[in-house]
Amino acid sequence: MSEKFLIFDIWGDYAHFKKYYTTSSPLTFSIPPRTAIIGLISAVIGKGKKEYLQIMTKDKAKIAIRVINPIKKVRITQNLINTKDGYWIPVKKGTHEPRTQIRFEYLKDPRFRIYFNHSDMSIFNSLRVNLKNHKSVYTPCLGLSELIADFNFNSESTVSKRLNGKEFVDIHTVIPLDKKIKLNLLQHGKKYFKERIPVEMRPGRIVTEYREILYEIEGKTIRAKIEAALKLDNGDIIVPL
Repeated sequence: MSEKFLIFDIWGDYAHFKKYYTTSSPLTFSIPPRTAIIGLISAVIGKGKKEYLQIMTKDKAKIAIRVINPIKKVRITQNLINTKDGYWIPVKKGTHEPRTQIRFEYLKDPRFRIYFNHSDMSIFNSLRVNLKNHKSVYTPCLGLSELIADFNFNSESTVSKRLNGKEFVDIHTVIPLDKKIKLNLLQHGKKYFKERIPVEMRPGRIVTEYREILYEIEGKTIRAKIEAALKLDNGDIIVPL
């Protein structure tokens, strides 16, 4: 059976995918981690929090992520409820302030292209129908519930070739760096960054796997040799996370 990928875009005004090592001043990953993408997809097709982590594992779901809009970050100060003293009251009492100010880091005007394949065709078809009709069962978001995500169906494409890593190609998606890879660093005007993101999570929201990924900050292609790349019949070359 041919291997097909659904291709769709997600975007919003802001996004925040909290880095696991930040506390008082939350920082965001530059791209949505795989764990966030499977949550968004599951919201569109109506899979609950307790269910989707089991049906969207790496052996069942293949996901690749492409940067569309240049990655921009801003910091915004927000008022949060102050619970440092173990309680909250809506007015100042003694030395206790009812609110505290925290600086959050956000992605500004984020837009990403998602490539999705699943071994269960009922899940694949359910997502295809909802994307084409611009419908979702639950509200999709970009990391936080108040950061509503919009989405649209782009196309459906079949894998036409599995690349052997013997020649340089222009890869359209982010690349996991634990693969055997050779970069062409002689190209001008490209800015490569790397980041460690969660890719697998088990029930209880316990991360079981992280991967270091490489991306081009303005959404340009990455010229490299890599064995894990897939060429689609629309011309895109992708590497699933």
